[in-house]
Amino acid sequence: MSNPNFVSPDLIRQRFSRAMSDMYREEVPLYGALMELVARTNAQVLESDPAIARQLRATGEIERLDLERHGAIRVGTGEELATLCRLFAVMGMQPVGYYDLTPAGVPVHSTAFRAVHEDALQVSPFRVFTSLLRLELIESPELRAFAESTLAKRSIFTPKALELIAQAEQHGGLDESQTQQFVEHALETFRWHRSATVTAAQYQQLSAQHRLIADVVAFKGPHINHLTPRTLDIDIVQAQMPVHGITPKAVIEGPPRRQCPILLRQTSFKALDEPIAFTDQQQAHGSHSARFGEIEQRGAALTPAGRALYDRLLNAARDELKDFPNEGNAARYNQLMSEHFRAFPDTYAAMREQGLAYFRYFTTEQGRAAGRDELAGLSLDRLVEAGFLKVEPLVYEDFLPVSAAGIFQSNLGDGAQAHYAQHANQHAFEQALGRSTIDELALYAQTQQRSIVECGKALDMPGLA
Repeated sequence: MSNPNFVSPDLIRQRFSRAMSDMYREEVPLYGALMELVARTNAQVLESDPAIARQLRATGEIERLDLERHGAIRVGTGEELATLCRLFAVMGMQPVGYYDLTPAGVPVHSTAFRAVHEDALQVSPFRVFTSLLRLELIESPELRAFAESTLAKRSIFTPKALELIAQAEQHGGLDESQTQQFVEHALETFRWHRSATVTAAQYQQLSAQHRLIADVVAFKGPHINHLTPRTLDIDIVQAQMPVHGITPKAVIEGPPRRQCPILLRQTSFKALDEPIAFTDQQQAHGSHSARFGEIEQRGAALTPAGRALYDRLLNAARDELKDFPNEGNAARYNQLMSEHFRAFPDTYAAMREQGLAYFRYFTTEQGRAAGRDELAGLSLDRLVEAGFLKVEPLVYEDFLPVSAAGIFQSNLGDGAQAHYAQHANQHAFEQALGRSTIDELALYAQTQQRSIVECGKALDMPGLA
């Protein structure tokens, strides 16, 4: 039985997310401007589209909208990843999904730490896309050995953070005082450091191999490189960013604009060029660009069949483009995406009928008032058709590897692109992590099934499936 004095992991996560947002706003002032733009856009959409407002209220998403954030960090060693896993566990966050970014020329593989139950997500949907550098992909043995030795010398967690992680693991949680200390000390892992841990020449060697390698290896810790609010209309934000002095990336990553959004659409502004001091310099004479602002719009979570269709259409558009999407081909890319995605149904009813998306089921007033004879023998589909149940799409809580790679590339520069012979290695990633990652599609299926079971109880139809 849990200690009543312990703060719930969901509330710890919520507090940490707010503290992270405050810190990032101080470090990256444009993030504040981005937050204001997103807030205005969301208010505009809710006022102009009552259907979206009703849907968000029905699912409880309206309460979490302003809280919604995802961050992204990159670590260098398996030990760092394993300790991050323990740190996030204190906040009720588990590793969901495995993402291999090497096919797009980015030498990392990743997971997303997040809450896994719909009730926990309502309290705080904070998630952190966490990447592990693949040192084995550094071509030069000498440079690889240097990177390994440099990373081995650093400790990215404060002693107090490690002590509190162990305390939570041993006793099952943290009390109010410990929670305050935990948030304060955990935040230090994600803070920006202007002092590099390498010389200017060493930094250039790492950067010449890949800009992301320099970003991970050359600093004291895995500074948060973006923090992302959720918008209800990413196209408005993309169009408005230049008006506010923010330069957006050339194309929005993910599916094209649709009546019924699916999965995840993302855009960002270019990485800041920030002054840094190398170990052979007394003052900040160098610069490093890695941290940027990002915005996302989340749509319906897709089933395996839906994901297969999405991947097929995305690949067809990209194959026809014959290049990475960039400023020079953005209009052509958007046109190709719109053309190919006409094959993906753009109503929730069609997506549900074809088994392309996951949904949450709710009883209606009409359903709760219906008699047992009226409901007897009706299937799930017939209950929906008769108005006894209503459905809302499940929000996609995860990420897309092609989109993540696109965001990384646009912010690390064209020179960041590379080609790697090796690709996915989930086994090695999970060995470093110290546990298996969770299949995100199974989580959506479980949430959908739980909602059906709840409807069955409310309608006194225990066999509903």
